[in-house]
Amino acid sequence: MSANSPAANEYTAADLVRRFGAIPLWRIRRDPPAGEATEDDVLRIEATEERLCELVDGVLVEKPMGYEESVVALTLAALLIPFVRQHRLGLVAGEAGMMRLAPGLIRIPDVSFVSRRRFPDGKPPHGTIAGLAPDLAIEILSASNTRREMAGKRAEYFAAGVVEVWLIDLKKRSLSVYKSPEIHQTYSCEETIDGGDLLPGFRLRVGELFVDLDGA
Repeated sequence: MSANSPAANEYTAADLVRRFGAIPLWRIRRDPPAGEATEDDVLRIEATEERLCELVDGVLVEKPMGYEESVVALTLAALLIPFVRQHRLGLVAGEAGMMRLAPGLIRIPDVSFVSRRRFPDGKPPHGTIAGLAPDLAIEILSASNTRREMAGKRAEYFAAGVVEVWLIDLKKRSLSVYKSPEIHQTYSCEETIDGGDLLPGFRLRVGELFVDLDGA
């Protein structure tokens, strides 16, 4: 829990709005109370309810994932995996790949890439929660995501050592590449991005992500 976070018995609706923005209340788990949740609660809910929750400052926040978001996540993963495998670059995980960015901070990118250099002792991470931050974290905006929530995620990703964050906007059919919490470049469907130093040689025309959704 960060130094500025309220204790469990002090959490109010206003505190939650300041931290996450005006997200729907159904996304905030109340059992255990906000401020008291632990990693064990994340694992328990995943095992018993098959629901995914991120853990932030002792608060369990349900991860929203709709049909369209899942289609785009799988499309992107399907493009990344063969490239990463061919060049033996590391691992690509999907929308259930939980990652411990710091003690008490569990985030679940919609797609993530971890380079081999981050493998603990040179071996791929194992277990339900990977105990490391990815090199690349990819988030697909859902209707219930707020600007404040996503800004907080980006700040946490970069603080944990993430190199790039890609933010995909379904409504705008765009992909924004962040190299810091705020500095980014946005690409439209007609434009192509490259993997830079993270994925050298990888190229993606942004419109490929939406082909199935648009029936093209």
